[in-house]
Amino acid sequence: MTYPLDVPGRLLTSTPAADGFHMPAEFEPHDHCFMVWPERTDTWRLGAKPAQAAFAEVAKAISSSEPVTMLVSSRQWEHARAVLPPEVRVLEMTTDDAWARDTGPTFVVDASRRERRGVDWVFNAWGGLEEGLFFPWASDDLVAAKICDLDGSPRQQPGR
Repeated sequence: MTYPLDVPGRLLTSTPAADGFHMPAEFEPHDHCFMVWPERTDTWRLGAKPAQAAFAEVAKAISSSEPVTMLVSSRQWEHARAVLPPEVRVLEMTTDDAWARDTGPTFVVDASRRERRGVDWVFNAWGGLEEGLFFPWASDDLVAAKICDLDGSPRQQPGR
């Protein structure tokens, strides 16, 4: 399947393991953190305001040791920019929910840690039309490709 973000030379057809790449351990240093601003009122209570306050605190804490980019809808951009610290980059991006760990790429590195790639997994809201937690999820399924494009990282799409 071809996606609009299939930039020639940036979408790889091999697998990370075949190319000698691995996922770093959780405790290894990170170059950057991407987060998605919560706003779905069917997921987050009280108009997502308590979740937004919590996400802002987490972003502030992480930004003390590495760059943070908060991905925010156009509807929430001004509010997020107002409540997030200035060192957190606020970037407009369409998403369906706030789970960057599940919708964003899994970054893998080579043995020397000189090269990074993003793994763009299929996202279907944890189960698709019959078992999934929400619909639609098409915007969430594009988050990994968009982050890789923003980051300049080649990406691989296992399972597509």
